Amino acid sequence: MSLLLAGLSATCFGTALVTAKFGLRRLNARAGAAISIPTATLLFVLATPFFLDTGEFVITAALLFALVGLFFPAIVTLLTFTANDRLGPSVTGTISSTAPLFALLAAAVVLGEHIHVRTLFATCGVVAGVALLSWRTPASESSLLRSALVFPIAGAIVRGLAQAMAKAGLLLWPNPFAAGLIGYVVSSTTVIVADRATGSLRRPRNRQTVAWFAATGLLNGSGVLLMYIALSQAPVSLVAPVVAAYPLVTVLLSAILLRDEPLNLRIVLGTLVTVAAVAYLVAG
Repeated sequence: MSLLLAGLSATCFGTALVTAKFGLRRLNARAGAAISIPTATLLFVLATPFFLDTGEFVITAALLFALVGLFFPAIVTLLTFTANDRLGPSVTGTISSTAPLFALLAAAVVLGEHIHVRTLFATCGVVAGVALLSWRTPASESSLLRSALVFPIAGAIVRGLAQAMAKAGLLLWPNPFAAGLIGYVVSSTTVIVADRATGSLRRPRNRQTVAWFAATGLLNGSGVLLMYIALSQAPVSLVAPVVAAYPLVTVLLSAILLRDEPLNLRIVLGTLVTVAAVAYLVAG
């Protein structure tokens, strides 16, 4: 069941990258995050009377969920939206799928989970996949791409750390809904404050753009909740790699829906190599 939930989470995350791309055509990453994250938070709040059980409340776990919320999904969303705007959803999604490597390392340090030797081989595969995705010509374009790679790589690191910390909280209080609710409330506050602090830089908004970012928020919120439920049932070393397979969904939808995201051989190979490396982790 945990693998199925992780797979559904990956589907949500992969689809959200494509819907976000439509919104980013008219609105910047910061303003988009200030729409998508609060939308998901509203969904959590409305569902609270039906799904929140405080019977086994643990203050330490709640504080851990709040700490995670300071940077996930807030900072991760900002980094991912920026990368999506500059690199496109396929490249962003595939590079972001390196998150399980950082999640496994954090799980080993924080939770004492064992990291198998096969992880080293998977790391080599991920690096090779990222190298394929990041290769461009001419040199000027490659230079711009290399600078933009900072955003999805940083997002992957933060996402990986967040998964390990969320798992630590779920070990104390196995309540995935509470983890999502607390994290999203804190994240919403973070992105709204950031957006208001530099509000003069925002582009004009319209209903269609807001709708794309709202849909992105609902997809990401659902993905996070499904991931937390999976983490409450299985170790990080099993859940994180499966969730990281979401670039497959992104690449497929991008090829169908986005004319400015051509599906060429390099992107296909980079995606397959990276996801194959992640699948190799799951096989172990």
